[in-house]
Amino acid sequence: MKRILFAVLVAMCSAVGAKAAPGDTTWVQANNVQLDYYNNFDTAITFPAAGTTYRKVLMIFTLGKYTCAAGSTWCGDWDYTVQNFVMTPTDTFELGRLITPYANAGAPRTPFTWQQHYVFDVTPYAQKLTGPAIMRILYSGYSGGFTGDIKFAFIQGTPERNVINVKREWYGSFGYGGTPNINTHFPPVTDTVPEGTVSTELKFTITGHGSDNTGCSEFCSKNYNVLVNGTTVGAKTIWRDNCGLNELYPQSGTWVYDRGNWCPGAMVYAHHNILPGLTPNTSFNTNIMIDDYTAAGGSPSYTTEAHLIYYGGMNHTTDASLEDIIAPTNNENHFRENTICGKPTVHIRNSGSAAITAMTITYGVVGSTMATYNWTGSLASMAETDVLLPELSDLNNGAGVTGTNTFSASIDAVNGSADEDATNNSMSTQYVNAALWPNSFRVYMTTNNEATSGTSSETSWKIYDMDNNVVAQRTDAITSHVYNDTVILNSGCYKLVLSDAGCNGLHWWANPSGTSAGNFFIKKLSGVNIPVAGYTTSGTYASDFGCEFVKYFYASPFSAGVDNIGKNTAIEVYPNPAQNTLSVNLAGLGQVSGTIRVIDMMGREVLTAKCNQQETNLDISALVNGLYTVQYIDAANNRLNARVVISK
Repeated sequence: MKRILFAVLVAMCSAVGAKAAPGDTTWVQANNVQLDYYNNFDTAITFPAAGTTYRKVLMIFTLGKYTCAAGSTWCGDWDYTVQNFVMTPTDTFELGRLITPYANAGAPRTPFTWQQHYVFDVTPYAQKLTGPAIMRILYSGYSGGFTGDIKFAFIQGTPERNVINVKREWYGSFGYGGTPNINTHFPPVTDTVPEGTVSTELKFTITGHGSDNTGCSEFCSKNYNVLVNGTTVGAKTIWRDNCGLNELYPQSGTWVYDRGNWCPGAMVYAHHNILPGLTPNTSFNTNIMIDDYTAAGGSPSYTTEAHLIYYGGMNHTTDASLEDIIAPTNNENHFRENTICGKPTVHIRNSGSAAITAMTITYGVVGSTMATYNWTGSLASMAETDVLLPELSDLNNGAGVTGTNTFSASIDAVNGSADEDATNNSMSTQYVNAALWPNSFRVYMTTNNEATSGTSSETSWKIYDMDNNVVAQRTDAITSHVYNDTVILNSGCYKLVLSDAGCNGLHWWANPSGTSAGNFFIKKLSGVNIPVAGYTTSGTYASDFGCEFVKYFYASPFSAGVDNIGKNTAIEVYPNPAQNTLSVNLAGLGQVSGTIRVIDMMGREVLTAKCNQQETNLDISALVNGLYTVQYIDAANNRLNARVVISK
């Protein structure tokens, strides 16, 4: 599925009206409604007149919230199906489908001001999107609270390949596992391949809904086969297995459960099935067969829409398209990948017929010196890839600085020559800087009682440098345990990854009774919390991160260059209270060479140890309970003191 960056679209011309130059954009406003109950919401619109070619046509659905009337229940809280149909005088097509999120206004990501943008590439339907039409939103929801806004962007230019024709074949919501068999709704359809066709595709959108006693169809994984002339040419699984990595998280409901080809709050991805061996002016038939199944009560069903699309050949030989900037960006559809320091990521598609083996990419922060990267590899025609660009110093230098910045990237050469189509080579995004952390800090983690096996906790964390080396980790955690790990890093950009093998975070309201809650904090050595996101990773929603939480940060000594004891240095001791082992950390001290003394309440020295590193572990198992002073003394007799309670 193509990734398309909405931030670029909003920077384009917002007026409706045709323009002459490739890359210019005509906007068409369609629906702008309150989705207050299960219904069809229709809006009459007028698309541009026929005769102009478009490199790309996008449908942007903006989902938002409104305040329901007093006394309303479940306002905007639930995962409902939203289908978007265009109805022209001659054709009807579902152009895109999405599922609303669990969107309680008390959740951190979905206040009443929240909006989410879903961008659908509807370029194959460009020949149908002319003149007057009706745009329909079918909202399958039994409560209100959501708003739906649809706009179309017609971007002029030459498309990747021409569409010879597009036809609607099967559509509708059908019961599964009962009588009649669902496959009676997908009978063989005979058609003739149009002149000029180079490839044929069956686009099939299918989502499972309802439930019998085993959870089907919403919570069961089934398959379907695509047949041409009675022979299977492809098979797909009707299942979405990554809901716990949803970009819209945390949500207020059961968003982490994998489902029948959909996740709450996400767009639904259609399956694109290539039909091989079809040549122009030949007749063929095609049909779909879903796994046989007998429902155990309930009312399981699948909602479907199938289109046959006939494509001509590629319009360019060498054409790289910059489809998206994954990071840095404020685009909410890349929430998990941002904010970043270090290395930007862009998404590129080969929109030409020839393989791409080399690209020159220019990128950087607008207003600063641009960087250049010479990519080499092998990207086949119509293939896509994420390109991780080399580390950018401006992203590192900006860490901790507030304000909005602009990042831009462009493809300047492909296979050693100019790109044939330069209109899809450049893009820019708005972003905010990554966090600035001290290079010494503590990772506090309390695990819950969910285990992968035995007492092994589902939860772990790792810190990576920009070369993807693990520089610190806690991967051996056990259940129901408190961890307090000190991390000391060199200056640089890092990525913290907090993972949960159960894909339900450290605390989730829907867990069975008896499941304990964990938490996760980053703290300065002084004990002050370092914000991990827009909310701390602790509590009902904050620890509800699904499969994974990622945080980029730039580490730097808060007292860089301090080699001797002064006002910017400190001694930290932990845990406090302590039992048998005590860790002593000398924050901000570049050169450590001295002695650690432990002194009891009577002023007696009860333990001494040489110290030549920032962190020293002491065996205090022989000391009795009480209050002690821990003292570091350097060669010049400068001293740092801290207090600790020993309680066994």
